[in-house]
Amino acid sequence: MLSPSTDWLPQAPLDPLHLDWLTTAGIEVAILRLDQIDPLISGNKWFKLIEHLKAADQSGAQGIISLGGAHSNHLHALAAAGKRFGFTTVGLLRGHPQETPTVKDLQAFGMHLHWLGYGGYRARHEPGFWAPWREQYPELHPVPEGGGGLLGAKGCGQLVTLAREQLSGLGWSNYDGWWLACGTGTTLAGLVLAEAGEHPVYGALAVPDDHGVAQQVEMIVQEAGLIDPGYELLAASRGGFAKVDPPLLAFIEQTEQASGIPLEPLYTGKALLALKQQVEAGKFARGTRLVFIHTGGLQGRRGFSSR
Repeated sequence: MLSPSTDWLPQAPLDPLHLDWLTTAGIEVAILRLDQIDPLISGNKWFKLIEHLKAADQSGAQGIISLGGAHSNHLHALAAAGKRFGFTTVGLLRGHPQETPTVKDLQAFGMHLHWLGYGGYRARHEPGFWAPWREQYPELHPVPEGGGGLLGAKGCGQLVTLAREQLSGLGWSNYDGWWLACGTGTTLAGLVLAEAGEHPVYGALAVPDDHGVAQQVEMIVQEAGLIDPGYELLAASRGGFAKVDPPLLAFIEQTEQASGIPLEPLYTGKALLALKQQVEAGKFARGTRLVFIHTGGLQGRRGFSSR
């Protein structure tokens, strides 16, 4: 077995989110705390890996090869899983060699790293990209950037069940939609597939349009054969991936003090600020109930604070 725990579904609490701007607008939000599922294989990354690990195991692979940047939450979770469950991991990294807290962890977890430069990394979607890596590592199963694709999305679909099982604890009989940050769109696509149009899914784009999130989501939805998906993508990158500004940082600090929930500025912080802006613009009627996903990624805060 590649992993003894490919059928293990982590637990994450669904907690009420009490913030003044939500109370003023009459909006109820529950936050699914994926940051609390595991100290290392954190956030939505474990859910993205579930089906990829199953596929690798079924193919007889001895490990996983995947892609990411020097602060990648995906590679961090993958390397940690490899160390814990005893399978080989190889990371193909964007850019040139650098030492970040994340990269140091990848090395400590035993992941073998290859730095592709920026041009080499941009080629990751081109036909033939994987051929030389399959030749060099024939025993490893390739996984797309961020644990993406249909398999990654299917794993994330389990988040719907995880949240629905806890609604009664909030006194909710139902909810009106989902709100989450989008980096590759995989988690959003998983929710869209699981909901099959029953509840809308709102994705706050933490990356610019040229990252191809809309195309990735559309491709996954079409591959799954879903006819009438209900989702909406909203701009929230604040000028680009990893772009951070004083208003965002001030919002995160205020929200952490008010809620006691740790946020990071690249994904969850941007998504929650985008929700605040949409709520204050009147997008949702009073009485609306939304499930907000905390996608984790807190390990990346170390690299951000050291930059």
